[in-house]
Amino acid sequence: MSPDFKEGDFVLLLRVPFLFRFLKPGNVIAFEHGLYGVLIKRIRSLDPIAQEVVVEGAHANSLDSRRLGPIRRRAIRGKVIAHIAKT
Repeated sequence: MSPDFKEGDFVLLLRVPFLFRFLKPGNVIAFEHGLYGVLIKRIRSLDPIAQEVVVEGAHANSLDSRRLGPIRRRAIRGKVIAHIAKT
C-alpha cells in the first residue's frame, strides 16, 4: 500500500479467532498470499457467507483483488491497528 506502507515498516496486528466478524470496509489487513508472501491492503467489501474479502491497494496499479481475486478468511493474518514507519 505504498506510499502509506513501505517495505521495512512495522505494523501491529490484531489477531483473534473471531476477527472476521469485526472487519468492515476501510479496515487495513495483512494476509498471506502463496506467490507474493504477506501483503497489506484495505478492505473494499466482505462476503460473510463465503468468508472472503475483496481488497484494494492505494493506487490504480496495485496488486489487489482485481488480480488476486477475493481473499479467504484463513489467509488473513490480522487487522492492522498500528503502523510505525521505518526511518
